[in-house]
Amino acid sequence: MSRLTVIDFNNANAEQKALLDAIHNQLGMVPNFLKVFANSPAALKAFLGLFGVANEGALEPQTRERIALALAQQNSCQYCLSAHTALGANAGLTGDEMAANRAGTSQDAKAAVAVKLARSLVEHKGEVTTAELSEARSAGYSDAEIVEIITHVGMNLLTNILGKASRVEIDFPKVTLGA
Repeated sequence: MSRLTVIDFNNANAEQKALLDAIHNQLGMVPNFLKVFANSPAALKAFLGLFGVANEGALEPQTRERIALALAQQNSCQYCLSAHTALGANAGLTGDEMAANRAGTSQDAKAAVAVKLARSLVEHKGEVTTAELSEARSAGYSDAEIVEIITHVGMNLLTNILGKASRVEIDFPKVTLGA
């Protein structure tokens, strides 16, 4: 049971209902973590705005999901791991690839560098080395794409924290966190 109120169409005010309607119209559902975000329409709008803009970047959708899977595992967020396993499969990631992502790597050499950098950013609270940034550049990532990796790390940290703090009910096929 969620430790924060889950806002749905039965307990939402007019502003919350409008936001939930917009999400439902776009996704065909409203994930529970967004229903928790809806406690603060300002926070929900901020997240949706950043999410929308960040997904317009050059970073491949599969790599964005790889990062999300790696960080959900690293941060022990079962909600996010379950959600991004479903989203990763929809983005074309295989089960073996998602297992590699959860372990902090990828079967794709370039994506492995992005996943490694994302995990290092979290582990070292942003204090990555010049060598790590050089490795990302050598793998073919531009500075713009490195900034996008950092942005996706930030978004995933936010959702990992919200998922864990709220203990929101998982509304995706449940995936067990690894050891």
